[in-house]
Amino acid sequence: MFVLGLTGSLGMGKSATAKMFAEEGVPVHDADAVVHRLYEGEAVAPIEAAFAGVTGEGKVDRDKLGRRVLGDPVALRRLESIVHPMVAEAREHFLAEAERGGAKVALLDIPLLYETGGEKRCDAVIVVSAPAEVQRQRAFERPDMTEAKFQAILAKQLPDADKRARADFVVDTSRGFDAAREQVREILGKVANMEKRRR
Repeated sequence: MFVLGLTGSLGMGKSATAKMFAEEGVPVHDADAVVHRLYEGEAVAPIEAAFAGVTGEGKVDRDKLGRRVLGDPVALRRLESIVHPMVAEAREHFLAEAERGGAKVALLDIPLLYETGGEKRCDAVIVVSAPAEVQRQRAFERPDMTEAKFQAILAKQLPDADKRARADFVVDTSRGFDAAREQVREILGKVANMEKRRR
């Protein structure tokens, strides 16, 4: 089974692109969705123990937690040490299931793929990209976006140009859904003949 990594900065259209792969029959592992699930399940108790007061009604309050860790590298590392092993376990389970199901290609949708060394677990990496002004416009369409939040998120992410330089494939989402879907199909055609390179 060929494992594709999908990443892209905030507002680039990564989720829409992941959906296009799913529509082509590719099993998709959504790392963000896994974190959401953990924040309502097994991660609640250890996060509350580490950051008292950030949970309520049996789940993690993402806003409260965000305020506690944003701009604090030590707190962020502590949070990651709780969440990352759980996410890794969910990812390995997903890959095993996809392989058992006979999938030829599986997709790992991971926002911080390069930042966490996730590219080593992939046979090829796709970066979803768009010009900076398009990215900014999309990001500010989100209801809770502020300039400070936008800058803080970008600061955590590898710059788009660096991601594109390291990628095997780039999907440009600035030309609309049909063009992006065409790029997705092209990539699937190419990976059918590519060598695996996972370590």
